[in-house]
Amino acid sequence: MMTIARTLSPELSIFVVVFFRALFGLVFLLPTAFSNGGRRLRTSKIPLFGARGISAYLSVTCFFFAATYIPLGDIAAIGFTRPVLGCIAAICFLGELARTRRWVSILVGLIGALIVVRPGFLDLNPGILFAFSAVLLSIINSIMIKYLSRTEHPDTIAIYQGIFIAPFALIVALFVWKTPNLEQIFWLIFIGLLGALTQRTLARSFHAADATVVITLDFIRLPIAAVIGLIVFSEWPVIWVWVGSIVIVVSSILLAKRESVDKEVNQSSQNSPP
Repeated sequence: MMTIARTLSPELSIFVVVFFRALFGLVFLLPTAFSNGGRRLRTSKIPLFGARGISAYLSVTCFFFAATYIPLGDIAAIGFTRPVLGCIAAICFLGELARTRRWVSILVGLIGALIVVRPGFLDLNPGILFAFSAVLLSIINSIMIKYLSRTEHPDTIAIYQGIFIAPFALIVALFVWKTPNLEQIFWLIFIGLLGALTQRTLARSFHAADATVVITLDFIRLPIAAVIGLIVFSEWPVIWVWVGSIVIVVSSILLAKRESVDKEVNQSSQNSPP
């Protein structure tokens, strides 16, 4: 999606691209929405779905803007800070235990992020600010997905994102509107399809597996982004991006494994007879 958005951005505003992504994504989800007599649309958590829709809109917009400024591999590497920053959010806002190993993992992950960004050695690129903003917003979005997945069907979560994003995105896009041509419409439809698939698979992944598993699998984003950036935009990844990414990945995997072990121990102790 970021590759297509970056390709279209010289001729279409990112705000217009985000609107069509939401619109066509919603079109692809409509058959699911009205299946089973429309029961997938029944929910008592409309306000939370609305808040998630706004955070998702801002996150996607920031990611697309970041793609117009910095290489895709850099964006993927910065995205690896999500587990680390998510851990900070869980400690600060959800009251989770601030264990020593968590703070060590957070510190190592932040060092990895500094290696990627290299403050003082690189100019403060707007793309870096957009990428980090998108990461923070995606953390909020993921927390809401995980909470909603306890009671809501994955398709319901995906559908309501499109329902709330599309009208909001249209209002913003009207200020910079330019009608796309037929070729651009084709790519915008493709972005909508990818967006719909992303939401359905993401909601299902959080529903079917622990967040630690989902986070670990997300690390394949970097080699994929690096290859696409090289083929499409002739972007050669800087060695420091890979070094910083390795540091962040190691930090996140060690934290995820340790948390998984603790979870199994707690479950075993709860299931064991007194």
